Amino acid sequence: MRILFLGDVMGRAGRRAVSETLPRLRQDWRLDFVVVNGENASNGAGLSGEHAKLLLEAGADCVTLGDHAFDQKDMMQFIESEPRILRPLNYAKVAPGRGHRVFEDRRGRKILVTQVLGNVFMKRAFDDPFSAIDDVLRKHPLGGAVQAALVDVHCEATSEKMGMGHFCDGRASLIVGTHTHVPTGDTQILPKGSGFQSDAGMCGDYDSVIGMEKEEPMRRFVTGMAKSRFTPANGEATLSGVFVETDDRTGLAKDIRMIRQGGRLQQAGL
Repeated sequence: MRILFLGDVMGRAGRRAVSETLPRLRQDWRLDFVVVNGENASNGAGLSGEHAKLLLEAGADCVTLGDHAFDQKDMMQFIESEPRILRPLNYAKVAPGRGHRVFEDRRGRKILVTQVLGNVFMKRAFDDPFSAIDDVLRKHPLGGAVQAALVDVHCEATSEKMGMGHFCDGRASLIVGTHTHVPTGDTQILPKGSGFQSDAGMCGDYDSVIGMEKEEPMRRFVTGMAKSRFTPANGEATLSGVFVETDDRTGLAKDIRMIRQGGRLQQAGL
């Protein structure tokens, strides 16, 4: 199975890059399944129903969220009617929507997608991500209940993401981090056969401070004082993510590649 995961879509620039580039990639790279993290797609904070539809229409089979899952209030209702949108598994127990789902590709192969929030350096403590993901993976074994499984680890610390990678190794096709908006250079197949990258990076304008116009973040760093709100940068975006090809029999990774398309970053693809 040929699977593409795209990191945090950041504002209008990220949405534009996905809309313009993903349809071509689906065709040229013969992709079977695409997951997009969309939690910053609406003005850099959360995802609206309108923008969720745009990402799905562009070719995403599933859209994951994150700690900003419900910053756009209409997502509280929209997620209940759109099963292709997933919020974190270990979010508040009363939160709408769900944190995992088994999808099917066009050939009927089953793909588990799930997301967890980390706890290290995050603004609030969420339920234990390790026990949450362990329960889901035990119920959906690779090579049995599902032919592939993808885990989106949405957290700040690379150490926590790497720990989650090794915890899930051999039980997921791909474990990939999101949230920090900077792609890491540790793309690899772990010892037990799972693909891994600490952070997929963002789909956004990299002439910025993690996707925001530079002036206000730099002012706050230099002076310690805020003058205005953060505004998403709107220059040409780089589409950042991870490609993995899996073995249908085992569900494990056969090949993994860092993806960077368009924009300012050094290009990488298939």
